[in-house]
Amino acid sequence: MTAGITLTDRTNGTTAEHELAALQREHGRPLFALLLRLSDGDRQRAEDLVQETLVRAWQHPEALRADDFDSVRPWLLTVARRLAIDARRARQARPAEVGDAVLENARVCADHAERAAAALDVREAVKTLTPEHREVLVLVYFQGASVAEAAAALGIPPGTVKSRAYYALRALRRVLPGYAADLR
Repeated sequence: MTAGITLTDRTNGTTAEHELAALQREHGRPLFALLLRLSDGDRQRAEDLVQETLVRAWQHPEALRADDFDSVRPWLLTVARRLAIDARRARQARPAEVGDAVLENARVCADHAERAAAALDVREAVKTLTPEHREVLVLVYFQGASVAEAAAALGIPPGTVKSRAYYALRALRRVLPGYAADLR
């Protein structure tokens, strides 16, 4: 708006509708262009911020008095810029929204209590094995030794390590029927 246009209604001190319409016609495009850049090209957000800027102008007609300055555009652009900054900060403070499809495909992490219970079950099952089978199983599966390393550590042939590991796992499958899929 240019100098000489009053923005207050004489009866109740608020901005008149036709004056706000004139304000939008004169300053709407530059406001939208600024807010479109500040909202990273999001047209909907920019339009919302233009409306919020005009609401602020409607709420504060004293700030738009033509007597104080030649144009209200600097005030409008400053208000718009501050609103855009506030909106960006608010979005960054909230966690990102996730659609239903992402949640359905999200990896489910096992509960710590379930893992602890499974570990206790496996420990008890390993105690039921013969000492020879238990030695091979501990070396190969729990300590990560290769067949050759386990054979050297136990002083037995590699074929014996393989067969003992096979029979140890088979015995565990019988003792832990609920975990059979995990032991294959």
